[in-house]
Amino acid sequence: MYKLILQKTAFTNTEKQFLEEKFGTRLKEYTAYTEMLLKKNPDNDELLEISSTYNTDVNVLPEGFEPSAVKLVVSDMDSTLINIECVDEIADFAGVKAEVSKVTEAAMRGELDFEGSLIERVKLLAGLEESALQRVYDERLKLNPGAEKMLQSLKESNIKFALVSGGFTFFTDRLKNRLALDYTLSNTLERVNGKLTGAVVGNIVGAEAKAAFLLEKCQELNILPSQAVAIGDGANDLKMMSEAGLGVAYHAKPKVQKEADCALNYSGLEGLLSLLSID
Repeated sequence: MYKLILQKTAFTNTEKQFLEEKFGTRLKEYTAYTEMLLKKNPDNDELLEISSTYNTDVNVLPEGFEPSAVKLVVSDMDSTLINIECVDEIADFAGVKAEVSKVTEAAMRGELDFEGSLIERVKLLAGLEESALQRVYDERLKLNPGAEKMLQSLKESNIKFALVSGGFTFFTDRLKNRLALDYTLSNTLERVNGKLTGAVVGNIVGAEAKAAFLLEKCQELNILPSQAVAIGDGANDLKMMSEAGLGVAYHAKPKVQKEADCALNYSGLEGLLSLLSID
């Protein structure tokens, strides 16, 4: 059986009849989502049609994925847990945002090598006062809609949460303390005498490192990768998504939406809870 999740409730009787006739099964409405158990996997065009008709996310969980078995969620930070690309906003204070943002966008679409592109972007930050990082955190960084509800519900369900980012420890450390996150991994910007040097300290956290981090945490928790969920928006998240039992594209680039198991385009981060059968 295939489990279809619609991020919508309170269907009219006419809508219920249409959906039940289309899929040949009854729908079950919960507080925050609607579920249908299907005998066959619908094609993508059918899902897109329903999503467009009802202005809601519609996803089919991968065969064999068991939501109740999930013990770990690994999330990207920039443009996933939070609303900005931190490197772009830092670059704004250095007067090079347009140049950096263009590279960031291409890297997220999978058109550039992430590690190499990050090195080039960080070089453009050389000489910037490190106080700019705090200003980005205070003035521009916000949690994406549904983040706090998602984190609280995961905690109540005894599911660990890891934040892994191609961004920077300045931000992941603060978010870890503020939100009581279980684990974080990101890059460290080199700072000397209160200024950025334009370099990253140590190995860069790119696609391979994100995937390895997910597997490492699964081993530490003594769980299978199939009991982990990975969520992100950029091409550098795809490797960790492929290692997880469920890969979720969050308001993501086209390449990511195409390759992920599920996609959230209408809902906020609380939509992840429905995919885990958490009402």
